[in-house]
Amino acid sequence: MDATPTTAESLFLSHFLPLYPESARADLGLARATDANPGKNPALVDQLEDTALRFAALFPRLVEGAVLDFSDASVHRLSASLTRERREAWASDGGAAGAADNTLFNVVVHGAAYVAACIVKNHGGRWAVRNPLWESLVSLTSRAGTGDLPVFHWWLKALSDAALAGEANLSDRYRAQVELPCARPETWPRLFEGERSLPRITKVRYDVLHKYLKAHVPEVRDLGVVFPSPERFDELGFKWLDVRALGDNRVLLISGLARAGFHLFFLTASGFDKALYYPADSFPEPVVRPRGDKLEVHLAVGTQPVVHEMLYWGL
Repeated sequence: MDATPTTAESLFLSHFLPLYPESARADLGLARATDANPGKNPALVDQLEDTALRFAALFPRLVEGAVLDFSDASVHRLSASLTRERREAWASDGGAAGAADNTLFNVVVHGAAYVAACIVKNHGGRWAVRNPLWESLVSLTSRAGTGDLPVFHWWLKALSDAALAGEANLSDRYRAQVELPCARPETWPRLFEGERSLPRITKVRYDVLHKYLKAHVPEVRDLGVVFPSPERFDELGFKWLDVRALGDNRVLLISGLARAGFHLFFLTASGFDKALYYPADSFPEPVVRPRGDKLEVHLAVGTQPVVHEMLYWGL
């Protein structure tokens, strides 16, 4: 058995690079940065959208029961269908590695067009055409700013050994770079109306946090099964916890300095939503500062000041 790990780079070199135009192979950076449709020829965009439609129609032949309806949920279902066994089967099906009729090549280049089309359809993304077409980007504007999303490269990473072993997969990237930035938290239900006093918790244990929420934010009835267990929470060794309501009381942020760094827990009316962690020194004390739609987290790492910026709902 070959012990060499399959990485995004190794997949690219073996199955895709041989099919690039010579000019693109000579300077990949330039090819990826160059607009291949400066005249805005709609036929090129039509070709990408037709590719996405073909993928939606044909992929269920490879994965029985797959439902690809161009919804965000379909991207998560698609991500869950990517396994090591399927990758290996596709890589050895059809033509050899580096051939245009290789199944893995076709799944990825057509799948990239499909995921990109979902971003265009559901979130107002715009095609940024590249040569070859599968390198095309999606330009997405959200509250996080404007960026070009390299969907083809998401696929390569999603089929690497690391992603298939549990690291960031296609679903994770879609959620983090598309769904969360485009979320509309102003439509979420409020946890409560008006202002409330939410004092710092200075003696931190799981049971203390539970009693605190019951007293100050009884609308949070259950932290849920994904929130750290009582044992794990107490193992973190929190020195203190701050609790604040954000987004007109639609998001509850619990943040605190623990033994190994700074943690942020985001809750909504549905319960625990997500958590973030940053390495941090205990001095100076980390500080969270709301700035409109964004949060700034000020802390120090190895005595050096660091600022992390995110949208207030936890991106």
